[in-house]
Order: sequence, then C-alpha cells, then structure tokens
Amino acid sequence: MSYVADPSASDGEFNRDTDYITTRITADGRDGYAVEPGRYRLVVARACPWANRTIIVRRLLGLEDAISIGFCGPTHDERSWTFDLDPDGRDPVLGIHFLRDAYNKRIPDYPKGVTVPAIVDIPTGEVVTNDFAQITLDFSTEWTAYHRDGAPQLYPDPLRDEIDEVAQRIYTEVNNGVYRCGFAGSQQAYEKAYDRLFTALDWLSERLENQRYLVGDTITEADVRLFTTLARFDPVYHGHFKTNRSKLSEMPVLWAYARDLFQTPGFGDTTDFVQIKQHYYLVHTDINPTGVVPKGPDLSNWLSPHGREALGGRPFGDGTAPGPTREGERVPEAHSAG
Repeated sequence: MSYVADPSASDGEFNRDTDYITTRITADGRDGYAVEPGRYRLVVARACPWANRTIIVRRLLGLEDAISIGFCGPTHDERSWTFDLDPDGRDPVLGIHFLRDAYNKRIPDYPKGVTVPAIVDIPTGEVVTNDFAQITLDFSTEWTAYHRDGAPQLYPDPLRDEIDEVAQRIYTEVNNGVYRCGFAGSQQAYEKAYDRLFTALDWLSERLENQRYLVGDTITEADVRLFTTLARFDPVYHGHFKTNRSKLSEMPVLWAYARDLFQTPGFGDTTDFVQIKQHYYLVHTDINPTGVVPKGPDLSNWLSPHGREALGGRPFGDGTAPGPTREGERVPEAHSAG
C-alpha cells in the first residue's frame, strides 16, 4: 500500500503509483522463481486492504503450510513497514526489522515506496514481487499442487473474463476510489471522486440485489477484492476519507452482502478492526494531524443475521470451508466484531 499524490495534477486528483515488482512465482519457474513449499514468505499488514486480500486467499486455499506469513505492525514511516509485533521487532524467519531491507536486497537503494503485501524469497532474503493483484491470482492458479483438500475455485477458468471485468471496475472505482476521495487535493477533485465512488457502489448494489455473489454462485476473487474495502468503509473511509453520502450500514444490499462474507470463514477472522483504524488515523498525519483514533463505530452488528442465504449460492462451491485459523495467525478477539 502506498499513497502518491501527483503534484503535477492541476486539479488535485490522487494518482496511485502502480509500478510494482512484477516477477511471478509460477509452477514452471519461468521468471526464475518456481513454486516450492517453504521457500517463500508472504509479508503483510492486517491493516492494509491489498494485503488483507492475500491473507484471505491463502487461508481459503489452505496454503499455510506452503507459504509462511509475516505480520508487520499497523503503522509505518516514510522508510518502511516494520515488524513491530515480533520480539525485538524482527521477523523471526527473515531476521529483519525493516521490510525495506528485503526490497534493497533485490533492488539496491530501492527508489520507491515499500508496500505490502510482498513475497520474499527466504534463501536470498530478496523481495520477489509486490504485485498484489497478481499474487492472489497466482495463489489460485500456480500453487494448485499445494491447495488443501476441498479448496474452493476462486478463479474458475469459465468465469475468468467476467471476474476480470468486474474486478477491474471494483479496483478503479471502489478499492482505489476511496483513496481518490481521501487524498484529493482540491474540492473539484474530491467531488468528482465522490460521485464516481457512489455511482460504482450503486451499481454493485443493483448487481447484488438478486444474486448472492458477484460472479457465478460461489465466492470468487472478485468478492475478495470488494470485501476488504467494504470492511474498512464505516470504521475508516466514511469519516477519514469523507466518503460520507452513506455508511455501509445504510446501504442495505451491500451491508447484508458484506456481513454474509464476514461471517464466512476466511473473511471476518482475518479482519483486524483495531489495526485498521490505527493505521489510517496514525499514518495519515496530513489528513489527521492530531493522531486521534476514533473509538467507534460499534462493530457488533457485523454478526447480525444477513438473510443472503435466501438467494441461494454455495460459498465454496464443491469445496469446503477452511478449518480453524492457525495458532499465531489469529486476530485477537478484542480486535474483531462481537
């Protein structure tokens, strides 16, 4: 996750830096990094919506034994994400305090923002990729030999074109749309971004009114990509980013849809509301210079009945739900809903 406002944009519009390290880990190793259990470490921060996607997909597919995971703390400075949650502030596998060290191992004096998620090659200590959109697709398509029994098809071949189309609109208008509102440098840019965001949310409400999931009758990559933004909407985006036409809890279809996913193993149990609020309200000092983290909102309503079962659909298709979250990877109970 990085935030780059384009100073040359005369209208104050926010532009995201999308120049990622795009090396892929594949079954045939064509980029020099072959799929190999135990070789790679997924570095994430629970606060980050882009990283949260990878946590969800890794859990749904059962890749815990194949790809280890390291958690950064919820805050960072201009230099790097850090492993504040680990003893001595060092990742126990990589042995580093700053994620930037792994970036510099791959590209000396790495000139760009250090982002999560990132996958690190453990033997060399080098970042392989931080291309968050491709990482989850490759988990579904390149790591199939290490999926758990009963793993769902999150990117089924017959639906890929439609998933890609829906996911692209979600990315440009919703995932990135909230940032376009929050980091707008002018009233004009903000109002334009605001209108675009809620136009897309209205479109999603219409799409989901009579179908349980975004594409087909099972959970797919598209649902994962939308969920992480919806989960942050009321705790952060509504106030902090001024996306305040409506709270998520005031948009009936999307609110029920989000609760349906939240109550599905792999979604709510990977969502840390405390870290989410700490990240946005403490890191974005230009937006929130006091560093005050809001106490609300009440999150217990995430566990209320959603009624979406009436629309049919099978969350995991012919597969099964993942088992309990692994020890050491659980969100603290006080950080979740309930």
